[in-house]
Amino acid sequence: MMPLEHLDRDALARGLDECGADGWLLFDFKGLNPVAARLLQLGGLGSRRLFVYLPKSGEPVALAHKIELQPLKDFPGRVVPYARWQELHEALGALVKGRTVAMEISHEDAVPYLDRVPFGVVELIRRLGGTVVPSAPLVTTFTARWSAHELADHLAAAELLATIAREEVGRAVREAGQGLTEWAMYRRVVARIEAAGLVIDHGPIVAFGANAANPHYEPAEASSATLQPDQVVLLDLFAGRQAGGVQADQTWMGFAGTQVPERVQLVWRTVRDARDAALALVRQRMAAGAVLRGFEVDRAARDVIEGAGFGEWFVHRTGHSIDRDLHGSGPHMDDYETHDDRDLIPGIGFSVEPGIYLSGDFGVRSEVNVFLAPGGVQVTPGQIQRDLILPS
Repeated sequence: MMPLEHLDRDALARGLDECGADGWLLFDFKGLNPVAARLLQLGGLGSRRLFVYLPKSGEPVALAHKIELQPLKDFPGRVVPYARWQELHEALGALVKGRTVAMEISHEDAVPYLDRVPFGVVELIRRLGGTVVPSAPLVTTFTARWSAHELADHLAAAELLATIAREEVGRAVREAGQGLTEWAMYRRVVARIEAAGLVIDHGPIVAFGANAANPHYEPAEASSATLQPDQVVLLDLFAGRQAGGVQADQTWMGFAGTQVPERVQLVWRTVRDARDAALALVRQRMAAGAVLRGFEVDRAARDVIEGAGFGEWFVHRTGHSIDRDLHGSGPHMDDYETHDDRDLIPGIGFSVEPGIYLSGDFGVRSEVNVFLAPGGVQVTPGQIQRDLILPS
């Protein structure tokens, strides 16, 4: 993400107009607000309260504790030091009194990934004479968009992961009934990810049979299941080319048998068609230059699954924002866990991953990633899964 001194002031002014704000007031305390960290790039935020005010016009202003001024030595604006709480309140009041400021809040916690500022801070700003509104359009524009380098890293990681996934799921379904455990497959996948030069901060999900009906299942060495013939295999894996970069995130499905039961096929096709319906809506709206919001993508996928009679077993949102965090601060494809009405704009990325989870029986998910390029929609990996991976 661009350093603060290169901030696009025209885009800032447009975003503030959309928010109905005079300025963007960034707040952080001990890393509470990843939006502030990404935008300010101070090399690690400190242990005291920090406010940075970005006005529609004029110089930025930072309010920083006197013992934590070093990270602000190159700040492109005015730095106001404080030590006593009275000094902080006086300086903050001078910034916000009579002004409307955009901050990382979400009314009634409607979108938790936006709700980064403590209620007490909002109370303080209101007492000092300021009005606080959500900064949603600014967050999307300035912290959720990918750079060209980040896109290139994501594309490379996506193809490497897809190759690993196809091969490892194919290998697993051929080994059904031979003692293969989830943990053993987990270790194989992790070893291949690392051998490919990719970086992970959390291991993959490897789930056999009924464990695949747990969306966030975590295999453990002592308790992992052993793959039996005629069970589904779910592999959810994610990695990037460097720490703090934009990761790729995928889910692949296999079946450990050559004759797939009709119910398994039905569930797979329903999930696949739901994924494709969401992608079709994204492509259609982007091609037309029309507004598209996160909740609408969720609805496109969910309508397919509900129409097939599996609605109660699709128990999570359709997709999440991807930025420097795998579950990022940008718009989510969600009208289920939340109602995310943020606009999808060029430059952002997200997952599309509908699933059906039949508790005690089996589960199916299909996950791909989407990047909204200025010239069109890019889906990764380049070859997405059309059919269950079977023994060959």
